[in-house]
Amino acid sequence: MAYTLQQLSDMEDIRTLKHRYFRGIDTADMGLLASLFTDDISVDYRGGTYRARLSGRYNMLAFLANSFHSGVMAMHHGHMPEITLTGDDEAEGIWYLEDIFIDVENALHTVGTAIYRDRYKREAGSWHIASTEYDRVIEIVSPLDPQLQITAHHLAHAGRKPAERQDIGHLIEWETA
Repeated sequence: MAYTLQQLSDMEDIRTLKHRYFRGIDTADMGLLASLFTDDISVDYRGGTYRARLSGRYNMLAFLANSFHSGVMAMHHGHMPEITLTGDDEAEGIWYLEDIFIDVENALHTVGTAIYRDRYKREAGSWHIASTEYDRVIEIVSPLDPQLQITAHHLAHAGRKPAERQDIGHLIEWETA
């Protein structure tokens, strides 16, 4: 299929949007994250022992700020985007996630992969994430090695400190592994 320059530009803008999402999570850049979502974003993350379901930008930002806080470290890489333009101002995307999540406070190390499925909308000339969901492909949780030395921990400074955190338990369902 031959794409127009506008279509190619739109697909690149959507790739950049998703890359900013991953960077925003890993660095607790809440200002950046707030600019990436529609007001009515819907979310459904299905992990090995959890399911996070929520809607609305406010809930999404609360979820992210209280999940990626000063007591954790995270790395998210989105690979192999499959972007389909479904209209002039709408698109869908599939991404393969590779992530590491280290819970320093509870001494747990999670390594995983997931398949993201997103919907995007162009609003006021910019692309935004309108819905996002994933299903885990791999999720391995192990105790953090007590001999591990942490020599860099960005979220320790940028993420919410314990006194600033809010309870987001109403957004997450937990299951026994």
